[in-house]
Amino acid sequence: MNLDELKPKVVKIVSKQEKTVDEKLLDICQLLHDEVSYYNWVGFYFANHETKSLHLGPYIGAETDHTVIPFGKGICGQVAMSNENFVVPDVAAQDNYIACSFTVKSEIVVPLFVDGKNIGQIDIDSHVLDPFTEKDEHFLEFVNKEIAKLY
Repeated sequence: MNLDELKPKVVKIVSKQEKTVDEKLLDICQLLHDEVSYYNWVGFYFANHETKSLHLGPYIGAETDHTVIPFGKGICGQVAMSNENFVVPDVAAQDNYIACSFTVKSEIVVPLFVDGKNIGQIDIDSHVLDPFTEKDEHFLEFVNKEIAKLY
């Protein structure tokens, strides 16, 4: 599916008054997982700035042991510190990578900002080498801007 075609569906999920924030986040994870063939694990991590750690939020995909990630560790931890998107075409080539599954070949992490503060991130793993493009980055930035409206 064309990523632009998913934007109105994301907006619709965010605007549902009857659902909690976590339910909306889970629905977004499910939408992206189901509609983008190379999005094999989709989830959110949220920052605890006092403990300098990320905590797993809603996600869709294989179960993970990585429910708490220290700032600086792995791709997600690096994004918590850099406040910048991180696209990893081949996780095997990354020194500071936390392996979740041998099936994961690539990853994209995009920070979630609320009032200019990085409160978390969307994390996507793929079983395909190098599938992520600038279109994915821009789309996930759009998704996070919509989600920021919930906070």
